[in-house]
Amino acid sequence: MPDDTSLPVHRPWWKGAVIYQIYPRSFADSNGDGIGDLPGITRHLDYVASLGVDAVWLSPFFTSPMKDFGYDVANYRDVDPIFGTLADFDTLIARAHALGLKIIIDQVYSHTSDEHPWFVESRSSRTNPKANWYVWADAKPDGSPPSNWQSVFGGPAWTWDARRRQYYLHNFLKEQPQLHLHDADVQDEIVDTAKFWLDRGVDGFRLDAINFAMHDPALTDNPPVTDNSLKTRPFDYQAHVHNQSHPDIPAFLERLRRLIDGYGDRFTVAEVGGADSDREMKLFTRGQTRLNSAYGFDFLYASDLRPSTVADAITLWPSDAEMGWPSWAFENHDAPRAVSRWIGPDDRDAFARMKIALLVCLRGNIFLYYGEELGLTQVEVPFDQLQDPEAIANWPLTLSRDGARTPMPWRADAPHAGFTDASPWLPVGDDHPELAVDRQEGDPDSLLALTRRLLALRREIPALAIGDLVLTEVTDTLLAFERRDGDQILLCAFNMAATPVAWSPATPEHWRVRDSINDATIGRLGGYAALIVERTGS
Repeated sequence: MPDDTSLPVHRPWWKGAVIYQIYPRSFADSNGDGIGDLPGITRHLDYVASLGVDAVWLSPFFTSPMKDFGYDVANYRDVDPIFGTLADFDTLIARAHALGLKIIIDQVYSHTSDEHPWFVESRSSRTNPKANWYVWADAKPDGSPPSNWQSVFGGPAWTWDARRRQYYLHNFLKEQPQLHLHDADVQDEIVDTAKFWLDRGVDGFRLDAINFAMHDPALTDNPPVTDNSLKTRPFDYQAHVHNQSHPDIPAFLERLRRLIDGYGDRFTVAEVGGADSDREMKLFTRGQTRLNSAYGFDFLYASDLRPSTVADAITLWPSDAEMGWPSWAFENHDAPRAVSRWIGPDDRDAFARMKIALLVCLRGNIFLYYGEELGLTQVEVPFDQLQDPEAIANWPLTLSRDGARTPMPWRADAPHAGFTDASPWLPVGDDHPELAVDRQEGDPDSLLALTRRLLALRREIPALAIGDLVLTEVTDTLLAFERRDGDQILLCAFNMAATPVAWSPATPEHWRVRDSINDATIGRLGGYAALIVERTGS
């Protein structure tokens, strides 16, 4: 009988995976109402598979009044009619799996819509069966809210409800009341909801705002922050130590993980924001009984991309058997497009190529936001066309989430770039038709072609997908690191400035080029260049 150490080690499909995020409203409209939908996504899954990604993450498509565009869920177990039906979702799952793609869906466990039947019942009285399913509290003697907590979208996190003569908590919009996840019945229902989607064939969950899922039941006031940074929201004036990040959250995640593990090779990733995100991401992914991975906002809200920015982020996740597996995103539905946020128009094309190479070379899972492979820019949506409640409330000091949620451009010469035959829910970017899929498909030098090439390289080379990462050089403009898996060693170097720099491995004769971006050679990196070389000797 062979020693157990000689047996091959199973590598979960998600470890090192490339996950393509689709914002359903904006990907493809199949029925001419100006809003993307599930059948539209299904029709374009061949394109998604052609990129070389492993999985698709779908932002919410559940029944919702759309006050926060799906993150205000009114029915966890059904599809909103604007997106289609449960049968459409089943068709999407089947087609994705036939193409070798996994499907990950959002789960929003911290709050629901105020139109959810649970909340309608909960607010009807203090004695109904769901009276404790949301966070209710009496007013202070002077009638003011129970605590000083502020909502993310502006103003107090408490709204008065005359039916119960109490306040209810909402960390986001007042139309998004906070679930009381401390309650055992609520947890049971949430776990059953996860089971519903697992039974339908989903391959994992992205848990939205999971560090908001539980609060301090004592409703202790949050202390103020003491920094002098520009603050655009009351929320920014507080340290959020009592309205989120309760120590009971990991125990709930362990319960959820026990269910998910019963379905085999599934994947869970947490979204974790805030000042304490590093500690919480590691807490939520520690060991083998919690979540598989987590990602924060290291890059999503960064104002620029520097070698030190990357080095600081990746050194927080060293190779450690007890530490969770990291995930990284440069763009998503909550942050402005990176090529507009990080670089000026003159260098945008070169920078986008270097940026995608960097993302592909990072240790961990990587998220690719729809259109990022095309180099889509941030769209300046006029105030009278804004949809996002956060953008409207904080105009003009806004995160501009709408500008990153605009329609996917499929055909340059088609109305609305082929996204829809109707008026789209958000405008197509003025420069997006020239970046459309059909324009880039036939161009071997396009960003789309480069993305496919680099993702194929990551799939081919285990060191890029799952290997350890060792920083070798960090200067004002240059970043270099090794990726190691067994005897395989790659060296990845990036010039993050427009000025060329001299650079070479210590023993250049022992390396061969695996990919070169923007005039990169062993010895010289052009402006915004990237070089991936593999060690061939000692």
